[in-house]
Amino acid sequence: MSRCQDQLRLPHNDAGSCTLAEPAAVSRPASPAATSWRLAVETVAVTVGAIAAIRFFCSRDASNIQWFLIPCVLVIAALVPTWIARREFPPLGFRADRLRLALTMLLLTCLATLPAVYVGLRLLALWGLPIPLRPVLAEGQDWTTWLLYQFLYVAAAEEVFFRGYVQANATRWLDEHRLSPPAQRWIAIGISAACFAAAHVAVQGQIGSVLTFLPGLLMAWLFARTGSLLAPILFHGLANVSYGIMAATFA
Repeated sequence: MSRCQDQLRLPHNDAGSCTLAEPAAVSRPASPAATSWRLAVETVAVTVGAIAAIRFFCSRDASNIQWFLIPCVLVIAALVPTWIARREFPPLGFRADRLRLALTMLLLTCLATLPAVYVGLRLLALWGLPIPLRPVLAEGQDWTTWLLYQFLYVAAAEEVFFRGYVQANATRWLDEHRLSPPAQRWIAIGISAACFAAAHVAVQGQIGSVLTFLPGLLMAWLFARTGSLLAPILFHGLANVSYGIMAATFA
């Protein structure tokens, strides 16, 4: 074996001269800009697809299984693309430090908002104005079932999707555009709340559902403030239940 072959351990050609192997093709990572726009396109497509699927199920009057299908659509739409892209999903928040922060922020938010909602509904009732977004029980559903459904299915599934998927992806996307952290945070909060309200308008078919933008802002802010899903899930459930009880009181 020639000296060249002994050093490089490379095959020689028929003429006996040393040859260098062709370099293997190197896969270059996608640029941050390309990755950012793929994330934006994915998030928009998944959000539109999930809302369209829910609207389809509602239009088919599958009331006996809607309670199960709709939360499943939201959870699957949030988790599957995240798993495929190998992104980290936001934590639920049961770790001790996160749990303490989540419960503290939940308590403060409830004390600041729920009494104001009660006063607003009472004024509407006194002035003889209709109460918006009055909850409607499904056929055969009692109040106990409705209360459990609001926490276990509606609040959990909607927060997993609109905060854990939409808002988290919006924050990742904005992170690539050299905005200040406060600007990133508030734009992501606005995007999450807008998608939340648009979904309610599209599914429920009434323009009054745009009012869900306001609680959407609060839940998005809780997610950004605590860094976990526990506080927005609990506030979502408490807000729905409290609003339902208040609306029934002033019926």
